[in-house]
Amino acid sequence: EVRLVESGGGLVQPGGSLRLSCTTTGFDFEDYAMTWVRQAPGKGLEWVSTITWNGRATYYAESLKGRFTISRDNAKNMMYLQMNSLKPEDTAVYVCNARGFLGDYWGQGTQVTVSS
Repeated sequence: EVRLVESGGGLVQPGGSLRLSCTTTGFDFEDYAMTWVRQAPGKGLEWVSTITWNGRATYYAESLKGRFTISRDNAKNMMYLQMNSLKPEDTAVYVCNARGFLGDYWGQGTQVTVSS
């Protein structure tokens, strides 16, 4: 069974940091590009960042460059999102996605709330 489980979300003050994790099982993780998307209250899905299967290339939404860092550990079948200098507008449910030739899989998301 394919599973993607996000963790690491929570309540953080503006300027703070969080590290999100995406734990995966049930598919060949290293064959898939991995992506973080987010959905703020009342808004649609927003692409955050993507990392290639081997981690050699990473891509970010322009507005997030310099604050967010995506990474992966193929030995552990996990992906991460380090988020620094968080702003209230980063408040959203963060969801991880795995996309490859054999499938397109989604997690349930983890809530990040940035508030004082």
